[in-house]
Amino acid sequence: MNDKAETLDYSKTLYLPQTEFPMRAGLPEKEPALVKRWQDMDLYKRLRETAAGRPKYVLHDGPPYANGNIHIGHALNKILKDIIVRSFQMRGFDSNYVPGWDCHGLPIEWKIEEENYRSKGKSKPDLSQPAAMVAFRQECRAYAEKWIKVQGDEFQRLGVVGDFDNPYTTMAYHAEARIAGELLKFAATDQLYRGSKPVMWSVVERTALAEAEIEYQDYESDAIWVKFPVNDATSAFAGSHVVIWTTTPWTIPGNRAVAYSPRVAYGLYEITAAENDFGPQPGEKLIFADALAEESSAKAKVVMKRLRDISAEQLAGLTLSHPLHGLGGGYEFPVPLVAGDHVTDDAGTGFVHTAPSHGREDFEAWVDAAPELRKRGIDTAIPFPVDDAGFYTKDAPGFGPDREGGAARVIDDNGKKGDANKAVIEALIAVNALFARGRLKHQYPHSWRSKKPIIFRNTPQWFVYMDKELADGTTLRGRALNAIDATRFVPAAGQTRLRSMIEERPDWVLSRQRAWGVPIAVFADEDGNVLKDDAVNARILEAFEKEGADAWFAEGARERFLGAKANEPWKQVTDILDVWFDSGSTHTFTLEDRPDLKWPADVYLEGSDQHRGWFHSSLLESCGTRGRAPYDTVVTHGFTMDEEGRKMSKSLGNTVVPQDVIKQSGADILRLWVATTDYWEDQRLGKTILQTNIDAYRKLRNTIRWMLGTLAHDDGAEVALAEMPELERLMLHRLAELDEVVRSGFDAFEFKRITRNLLDFMVVELSAFYFDIRKDALYCDAPSSVKRKASVKVVRHLFDCLVKWLAPLLPFTTEEAWLDRNPKAESLHLEQMPAVPAEWRDDALAEKWRKIRQVRSVVTGALELERAKKTIGSSLEAVPVVYMTNAVLEEAFDGVDLAEISITSDLVISHAAAPADAFALREVPGVAVVVGKAEDRGLVKCARSWRYTADVGSDAAFPGVSARDAAALHELKALGRL
Repeated sequence: MNDKAETLDYSKTLYLPQTEFPMRAGLPEKEPALVKRWQDMDLYKRLRETAAGRPKYVLHDGPPYANGNIHIGHALNKILKDIIVRSFQMRGFDSNYVPGWDCHGLPIEWKIEEENYRSKGKSKPDLSQPAAMVAFRQECRAYAEKWIKVQGDEFQRLGVVGDFDNPYTTMAYHAEARIAGELLKFAATDQLYRGSKPVMWSVVERTALAEAEIEYQDYESDAIWVKFPVNDATSAFAGSHVVIWTTTPWTIPGNRAVAYSPRVAYGLYEITAAENDFGPQPGEKLIFADALAEESSAKAKVVMKRLRDISAEQLAGLTLSHPLHGLGGGYEFPVPLVAGDHVTDDAGTGFVHTAPSHGREDFEAWVDAAPELRKRGIDTAIPFPVDDAGFYTKDAPGFGPDREGGAARVIDDNGKKGDANKAVIEALIAVNALFARGRLKHQYPHSWRSKKPIIFRNTPQWFVYMDKELADGTTLRGRALNAIDATRFVPAAGQTRLRSMIEERPDWVLSRQRAWGVPIAVFADEDGNVLKDDAVNARILEAFEKEGADAWFAEGARERFLGAKANEPWKQVTDILDVWFDSGSTHTFTLEDRPDLKWPADVYLEGSDQHRGWFHSSLLESCGTRGRAPYDTVVTHGFTMDEEGRKMSKSLGNTVVPQDVIKQSGADILRLWVATTDYWEDQRLGKTILQTNIDAYRKLRNTIRWMLGTLAHDDGAEVALAEMPELERLMLHRLAELDEVVRSGFDAFEFKRITRNLLDFMVVELSAFYFDIRKDALYCDAPSSVKRKASVKVVRHLFDCLVKWLAPLLPFTTEEAWLDRNPKAESLHLEQMPAVPAEWRDDALAEKWRKIRQVRSVVTGALELERAKKTIGSSLEAVPVVYMTNAVLEEAFDGVDLAEISITSDLVISHAAAPADAFALREVPGVAVVVGKAEDRGLVKCARSWRYTADVGSDAAFPGVSARDAAALHELKALGRL
């Protein structure tokens, strides 16, 4: 017997972890297999089946644009959405995700022109021909279809689960019919009108642009100071000039007024000396804002003296001459001074050149003043000085078609400055109207598609009123502001941002001069009055439903839709709808029309730029037709910068490509980064940050792996809560606390809080504390040990809770772990979050163990020092002496084996004064430790557990082990396991 015991391999008698769940993740290889598994089993369908009858929770997908591979912004966005959908699905909801795509618009049209025509040396078709227009639109449709498939596969590779077999697209026939129908609702309620206003215009793209299509870039402009002669011989200011400043010299031909402010102090000045090659000379009298006179005189290299005050009342009565009135005709009209709220004395001259054709504030100031100006006999018509290609028209005499050499141009087809500024400046010099000139670098609006500067240009367009009173006495602006107040914003600052945009925005310009999109499917007369005919509208919508919006452009469309009214002078509108109207209407043909969804959505989530984009257009569209927002909650995320906080760009070589990260490390690494970042703000990403997440993932994975290995020995034994050791009850208490953190975190969309708490718990409290302590009992205790059974049960709960809590965040890893534990299971993602019993919560026990861990920290600190000195190797070689004078902390040790939780073979508590060289921590007063060696106390190392005890060899059957281990071996033998 003894010989056999001596030759027994004790390691084979231990309950050591056993699992095929590998330490090395191999995510790039495993994740695609899991994606295929989910697709083969139709996980999306199974999710709907298992959730049938539950309350719905709907996240409506803001549609990405279907024109290229996804980038890191897409990855961030889709992962966040997937986390939300999964978290609600696993918490008792039917959380349905329907992906969508924005398909219409200029970028695709440009791509078709480039790839199918320009690159091949072919001319773009004549789109005024119905057959050519329809064929071109079909090319655009095919292009979008290709990228929808590519992006859909890339989103699924991120772990996103949704109805990718039946997504919504703005180019689907039903969608186009619904978009047109929504427009007709605006027309039926008189919210749609044709007007002439200055709009943001892209010369390069030949179309009006919305605010959401604009970005601001550095730009160098010509700056000029221009003299406007006072046109009143009887005025006390006769012979003087009002001076304006502008950075758009090309708008001077469109000038119709000069704005001033009653809040600004003005004065009359006289030039006393001049040092310049052209312009103002001594004796000239000029009117300036007092705060800007000195700065302006320096620009012109003149010296001025102030003659007198000029009041706002005196300015209000003045009429000026146009600075180009001496050019030879066309500018002989009076230029009134008008009050403007936008005028300040912060920069310029205190007067603002007002060209109502070329600016919103100019337009509004002119329109506000128009009634009074007409009483004075002033023509208030607004000219059209610049055409769609950036050339001056006949409304800019001397610079348009009548100019020698042809019309001057503001911007050319490539977005470069034309010769308009030069022509205007030269003309001003010729008539002695230029006071000074310079250059200014500033932020200027550019098209976000072409990256070229835009202009403000008066042009007939279709608009939706923001402030017209509707049938219920409200306005679209008022409805939208009320809807914002009723919406939850995460973060809360989003509410203020969207509100300010709605408060300040002009009427919504809907028309675009392009080919690929849903048309403004109305008929109008010469004055812009829209035909309201239910039969005509029904024919339009029926055709769109069956044939798509191409039906509007087909041969004979006018006659087909007008029917008996075809002989009346109704004109078919050929403009295309703003694509933001398309995407703003997605709630109608997705949330309302799909039986698996609901209206309104519970949440919209997009980047913070969508306060002026999709959140904005969806709000206006829904408020205009339904009186409220199509969402209850709006969540926004920031943008991804590089590790230095710089914007990612190919030119800087600092982009992080999600496909590369997935190929190298796996999608769950990317998802872990998303889950640990402050996504509400701009976040950073690069190699160092990715490596930090890889390291954190490795620790998390190893914790899961150890639990799986331990649960290989789980026989399902139950231990009542009251019979469990305190340490096990402490872990269950922590699960109860974490359950609240997880559930409240998902409700608040605070994924970083969830992830940080779970990571800290797994790495610090489990791996470095609970598991470390319990390895001895789990590996070595007898099968009948209550401690071991209780610990296995707790690990079972730990695994179940942690894997399910992490499932929305790391779907691949958690699915792999779940299937390892439950090989016959369908999928973890069909499960619900664990129901944590209230009885697990034990705050008094937690407080007791907080004190215990304080003392333990002093012991482990002392052990680390001795290990560093190589006095000991394993902590089991030590027997610390704990000098305890802190009665409060000592009281916590009632019923607790401090040696066990310190992972030492023994431990002595002394109430004597601690030696001077004892180890102590300032933050734990009244506790000091001196580390002794187990061998010095006559303890012997157990060959099975490696603990040092006084009873090794007490059992003759197993002479090399402790009594505890010998008892375990006897049980194992009786069970036939030896």
